[in-house]
Amino acid sequence: MKFTLLKIISYLALAGTIIPSFMVFFGDLDIKTNKQIMAFAMLVWFATAPFWINKKRKDEAVE
Repeated sequence: MKFTLLKIISYLALAGTIIPSFMVFFGDLDIKTNKQIMAFAMLVWFATAPFWINKKRKDEAVE
């Protein structure tokens, strides 16, 4: 359960680093706001992703 929540938060943060760039490209967002959103999303990604990437689940660990 813990890893599932971390994955969801991580993927949302990853989307927060990609989507604002497209919004700037299409003129829906200014560059300053883009930088703020991307900086926050980057920090969230780096805070959550290391806890679940390359971790084996309990049912996969048994071999």
